[in-house]
Amino acid sequence: MKQRKKIEWLKLDNASKVFPALANYKDTKVFRLACELYEAVDPEILQQALDTVIKTYPLYQSVLRRGIFWYYLESSDIKPEIEIESTVVCAPLYFKDKKTLLFRVSYYNNRINLEVFHALSDGVGALKFMGDLVYHYINFKHDEITLNKAPKLYHSGSLSQQMDDSFGRYYSGGDAIKSLIEKLKTKRQARAYQIKGSTLDDNRTVIIEGSMSARAVLDEAHAHNATLTVFIASLFIYSIYKDMHVNSRKQRIVLQIPVNLRQFYESETMRNFFGSMGVAYYFTENGSSLDDIVPCVRESFHEELKEENLGKQLNGFMSLERSLLLRIFPLPLKDMILRTADRIVDRRVTALVSNIGRIAIPEELSAYIRQFSVANSAKRPQIILCSFGDRLAVSFSSPFREMEIQRIFFEYLSKKGISIEISSNR
Repeated sequence: MKQRKKIEWLKLDNASKVFPALANYKDTKVFRLACELYEAVDPEILQQALDTVIKTYPLYQSVLRRGIFWYYLESSDIKPEIEIESTVVCAPLYFKDKKTLLFRVSYYNNRINLEVFHALSDGVGALKFMGDLVYHYINFKHDEITLNKAPKLYHSGSLSQQMDDSFGRYYSGGDAIKSLIEKLKTKRQARAYQIKGSTLDDNRTVIIEGSMSARAVLDEAHAHNATLTVFIASLFIYSIYKDMHVNSRKQRIVLQIPVNLRQFYESETMRNFFGSMGVAYYFTENGSSLDDIVPCVRESFHEELKEENLGKQLNGFMSLERSLLLRIFPLPLKDMILRTADRIVDRRVTALVSNIGRIAIPEELSAYIRQFSVANSAKRPQIILCSFGDRLAVSFSSPFREMEIQRIFFEYLSKKGISIEISSNR
């Protein structure tokens, strides 16, 4: 295979700029994709697969550097080495002024883990890397498997398509001052309910993962006239409500929902390309049963996912980035502004729900794979879900040791006759 040309340096895309400024030991801005096989992982073959895949994705051989005005990615000759899992889930990957790769491949028993610092890629981009890694591992491990080519799903086009800054590509102009004023008006909205709890001494993110039949959960969602994501988000709101003190139920709950912009704009980028939407729910106005919650959440999804709203958000963020005033600020001042803005936004968000979607694998490989799952470092409780075949993995990430919301969530599904396999890093 012809080796791809290296990228000497690359400025961060619009979404990536916030992660180096906000990353810390409590919230590392690292996410994990995990693939559970039916057999123990062979580390030598996994390293062989990684050596093969890294040639296809030179972005992943980058290190993060600090400039005078912005962070940027710089190519490196660092060879990625697999390791047996020995750190906490989503341990730090970015260290200030230290040249380290922004991803980690580890294994434990029959599980392969890919952990990624969010400034490098989003979950959809990282899934392409993970898919190729698993594809090559199984092919090297089992010589009897023959495919004409690697699954098209995971190859990310040409080098320029992989490296594309799709935010810049689809930016159609905007007024930075007007955008800033609108954001300040939005920030004056009522505070959202904040989930409280006690953290572990080592600041470890607590992961509670429930694996179940995707078909069974979809049937339950359809019984409520909802998509899978709408149903899971609604059930999350319901579970939070059941855990709230009575005098807190006057406050609104706001879920932050990342949106994969590749669904709306043609892009093969391996970098970040996502927006977000907020789903707010007021119990005092709409009721507290799941039947009350689902229609409101469904309507919010319908409204927020209109392409014109996503385009307005993209243009707003890009216009701020390209404004002369902000561009001339030195990096430490930009970092301070981003941290302040993040603290303001935090007050308007209760929790997060993200659906990576259905993971498709060639039939020849599926017999070797039990499931995929996704987890994230967390400064607030969040749910990330993905499905593989009929296996749906719903992962709760939380900075808190309390697990009442998770119990209510999974207990509801269990009472509907859905069999759930629970695992945890506790």
